[in-house]
Amino acid sequence: MFDDFAKVWTIVGSARDVRAGKLYSRTVAGERVVLFRDGEGRPAALIDRCPHRGVALSLGKLCYGIVECPFHGWRFDATGANRLVPWNPDAKREVLGATALPIREINGLLWLHTGPVATTEPSPGETLLRADLVCTVQSALWRTHWTRAMENMLDMPHLPFVHRGTIGREMAQAGSERMDLRWTATESGGLIENVTPERERQTRLAFLYPNAMELVIDPPRRTLRIVAVCLPEAANTTRMILATYRSFARSRLLDPIFRFANRRIAREDQAILESSDPPEIPRAVEEKSVRTDAPTLAFRKLYFERLKDSHAGEPTRGDGPPPSAARTPPP
Repeated sequence: MFDDFAKVWTIVGSARDVRAGKLYSRTVAGERVVLFRDGEGRPAALIDRCPHRGVALSLGKLCYGIVECPFHGWRFDATGANRLVPWNPDAKREVLGATALPIREINGLLWLHTGPVATTEPSPGETLLRADLVCTVQSALWRTHWTRAMENMLDMPHLPFVHRGTIGREMAQAGSERMDLRWTATESGGLIENVTPERERQTRLAFLYPNAMELVIDPPRRTLRIVAVCLPEAANTTRMILATYRSFARSRLLDPIFRFANRRIAREDQAILESSDPPEIPRAVEEKSVRTDAPTLAFRKLYFERLKDSHAGEPTRGDGPPPSAARTPPP
């Protein structure tokens, strides 16, 4: 499961989008996942496939946190444990479970682990944990491989060309003949800084492994950050999740303004990236690079060393829920 994106934590959306009493189908790295809330309102996730005949559980019903398969009525709780096999009171339900995935709700965002057993916890970073900031979340589908989208988010040299009229305006006007970038590896991924001497202030990006970027745009005495998550769906389809964090303009009535600005900038990138050939980033030697490509080459190295060809093993169908998903089942 989760080919080339296995055994990592990723943001999959806003917690506000998954409401009690409803099933939500998502695709993550080629795997269908059904999201819902259990009987106590906690988020839950199962592979969206009944272990009986393989149909989508997301087409079924949810009642008090129990998912009922639309085909034969098998029922599963948030841990994947089988709670009922109609017409078969003698069925060995303990070996007829669905596959549960670890999921966490952290400060308004949902984090999913791309594998049945998680040995780590998500690492959101300081900004994503700040309860004093207003967060506006939106998403869009791009027709390109997630690695092209992620690399773009870490690439500063494109700003004055792709975003000449928006976030790249300052760099376009500066007209520097040389750009100096510094990549520093960190526990969460990496830090990218534009340290060109004549710049009045540094531009700073943080790479949040495996598939997110935080852009720091803080005005004087205020906080403004954009977190971009490049969530792989199908082979060449990426769900771009944009979360804007701000300490000012706190009214929710102003959310559409921030969404409009993000959408405008994102569409400038999208039009370019969807033309990438091949859609997935190749190894560094297969494309020509220069000095200012150091941050994106660092990402490529991480991708090919840690994610490419990775797979998450699925428990033998019927083995029941993984230990990390164990919870007290609802009554």
